Amino acid sequence: MAFESLTEKLQNVFRNLRGKGRLTEADVRAALKEVKLALLEADVNFRIVKNFIKDVEARAVGEEVMQSLTPAQQVIKIVNEELVKLMGGEPASLELRSADRLTVIVMAGLQGAGKTTTAAKLGGKFKEKGRKVLLAACDVYRPAAIKQLEINGEKAGVDVFSMGTEVSPVDIASEACKKALSERYNVLIIDTAGRLHIDDDMMDELSRIKEAVNVDYTILTVDAMTGQDAVNVAETFSEKVGIDGIIITKLDGDTRGGAALSIRAVTGKPIYYAGMGEKLSDLQEFYPDRMASRILGMGDVLSLIEKVEQSVDLDKQKEMERRLRNAEFNYEDFLEQMRQMEKMGGLSALMSMMPGMSGINTEGFDDSRLKRIEAMILSMTPEERRNPKLMSPQRKQRIAKGSGNDIAEVNRIVKQFEQMQKMMKQMGGLMKGKKRGFPGFPGMSGMRSGFPSFRL
Repeated sequence: MAFESLTEKLQNVFRNLRGKGRLTEADVRAALKEVKLALLEADVNFRIVKNFIKDVEARAVGEEVMQSLTPAQQVIKIVNEELVKLMGGEPASLELRSADRLTVIVMAGLQGAGKTTTAAKLGGKFKEKGRKVLLAACDVYRPAAIKQLEINGEKAGVDVFSMGTEVSPVDIASEACKKALSERYNVLIIDTAGRLHIDDDMMDELSRIKEAVNVDYTILTVDAMTGQDAVNVAETFSEKVGIDGIIITKLDGDTRGGAALSIRAVTGKPIYYAGMGEKLSDLQEFYPDRMASRILGMGDVLSLIEKVEQSVDLDKQKEMERRLRNAEFNYEDFLEQMRQMEKMGGLSALMSMMPGMSGINTEGFDDSRLKRIEAMILSMTPEERRNPKLMSPQRKQRIAKGSGNDIAEVNRIVKQFEQMQKMMKQMGGLMKGKKRGFPGFPGMSGMRSGFPSFRL
């Protein structure tokens, strides 16, 4: 999970601060020393950490904090604000030209950073906004790179232009631009070749592509899991070919977060998007304030709401709420909730966005077991799924055998279902007479106001 290690360390630091009541300057400095160590262990650039701690300390040892009734909360608030500033302050967005003009984007980065997949994800994002997108396959060196772009382009529903592996990438980019202009595409995304390491040939090729085509944005794709190396790569690309912004990939698998926290401050370039999963839909706009909240374990409610709104079938949710009001909840409902959760990135991803929930242990109900749960429920007869009271030892044995699991797994799922059924019945009672709840989270009335307010 993104930032898991850093979040845990920072929460321990702030938990100790809260336990002290009134704070002295020595208390604050000791806490900030621990924050410094946590950031360094997260592979944040040393110079960035030094300046960050200096800025926080200058504000945190002031009279406003020391004489506050809640000094620990004030310190956390300052750390949060400085983290937001460190990652760029306001969110940056790719401003496309008007629909009757062509916006050209060049994707750059090292091999293995996820550049080709990200190009297709980005194309899919723009298509959702009503743009006509063309992807240009200019990576003629890596085996199957063109095929990969074509497959991902098809998944994203966007066209791909290629000329094989025997043509110069510069010529491919030029021809792609001509095609885009003549066929009225309004976004052209050029997927360039990567290397295992930075070399002069790659930089020269990128420069020649930028000379041949009128480029609006050069976007660098970096792998979050490479930590400080990602920052060094970004700095080199920025100096040698010039970049306009950054997309960080594999952030969902980076428990440290050093790249995300360092890269803006080192390069001065904005982070446009963060890759949070393998699916083409798992490319999220980068919001510094939301990311800071997640790092401090305060959740990311706005991103959670957006994810739910994009993923949840509202008609199915209305039917679910009707069933809850009537205290009905069966294995088919249970399976539907599992599938909705999977569409939204799984339980661990959702928990990380909810205030105070990032450290909750989801073992025994984790994302990797969703398919196994689905197999067990689908091994039930329609009657068993709709009437849980029919479950008996003999039926459990048959379900275990039919789904390729042992009886202990089936018993565990039955127990989890009964716990959820009890919770849903209680929720159903609370919902009677109330207006429709928040989609995907029954019982939360309203939309954005349905979540409890969260204070620093």
